[in-house]
Amino acid sequence: MTHDLQTQYLLGGVLALLLIASVTGLILKRVCKGESARKVVANLNARINAWWVMCAVIGGAIAAGKTASVTFFALISFLALREFITLTPTRYGDHRALFWAFFVILPLQFVLVGIDWYGLFSILIPVYAFLFVPIRCALAGDKERFLERTSKIQWGMMVCVYFVSYTPGLLDLHIPGYEKQNWKLLFFLIFVAQISDVLQYVWGKCLGHRPIAPQISPNKTVEGFVGGALSSLLLWTALWKITPFTPLQAAGMSAAIVLMGFCGGLVMSAIKRDRGVKDYGELIPGHGGIMDRIDSLCFAAPVFFHLTRYFFT
Repeated sequence: MTHDLQTQYLLGGVLALLLIASVTGLILKRVCKGESARKVVANLNARINAWWVMCAVIGGAIAAGKTASVTFFALISFLALREFITLTPTRYGDHRALFWAFFVILPLQFVLVGIDWYGLFSILIPVYAFLFVPIRCALAGDKERFLERTSKIQWGMMVCVYFVSYTPGLLDLHIPGYEKQNWKLLFFLIFVAQISDVLQYVWGKCLGHRPIAPQISPNKTVEGFVGGALSSLLLWTALWKITPFTPLQAAGMSAAIVLMGFCGGLVMSAIKRDRGVKDYGELIPGHGGIMDRIDSLCFAAPVFFHLTRYFFT
C-alpha cells in the first residue's frame, strides 16, 4: 500500500482535509462572538478532533490487512449493538437470546466474512438468527410484549451486525483487473458516506431553511441534503480512478451511497426520537455514540456491496 501512488495521494488528501478543517475551526473560534455561533463552532471543533482519531484508527485497521479490518468492524458492530439494545430496553427473559446475539452470532458473522464464506454470511442473520431469537425468547417463558421485545433484538442484529459486516465484506469481492486493491473500495464507501454527512451538515448550517422531516431530524434540510449530495457526488466522481468504475459508474455508486446514507441517518434518528434521546451514546465527542457515526454506513454498505458484486464481479 505504501508504495502505491494512489495510496499516497489518498493519504495526503485526507491529511490535507483534516488540516484545513482544523485551521478553519481555530479561525472560526476566534472570529465568532455570539453565544449560538460559539456553540456551533465548539461542536464543529469537537467533530474535527474526533475525526483525527477516527481516521487514524480506520486507516491503521485497513493498513494492517484484512484480518485487522474485519476484527475492527466486529468491535464497531459490538459497540453499536450494545448502544442499540441499551436504548431499547429488554426484559430478563431476553438475556439468553442477547447472550447468543453478542457472543455467538455476532462473532460468527464476522468469522464468515473473514473466511469469505459469502453463501452463509449473507443468510446467517436474516434467516437463521431471525428464526433463532424468537424461539430462544419463547423458551424463556416470558410472554409480556413478546413481539416488541424479539423485534428489537432482530432489528439490532440486522442493522448493527448484518449491515455493518458488509463493509469489510468488500475485501472479499473478486473483481477482474482489480486484485489486491479492494481496500480502496472500502475507503471509497466509508469516506463517501462520511464526507456526505459532513457536507450536508455544513450546507444545512449555512443555507438550510426547509426541514425534510422536522419531527424526526429538524437539522436535515432540503438545502443541506441537495448541497451535500451534489458536493459529494462531484468530489468522489473526480476520484473514480481509485475504483474499478468509470466516471459515470462512480457517480452512480456515489449517488447510491449518499442516498442510502441519508435514509439511514433519518431512520436511526426516528428511533432516537421515539426513545426520547438526542444521541445513542457519548463515546465520540461531538458525534455522540458509535451508532450516531455509522448510521449512514449501515444502510449504504449492503447496497454498495451488492451493486458492486452484481455488476463488477
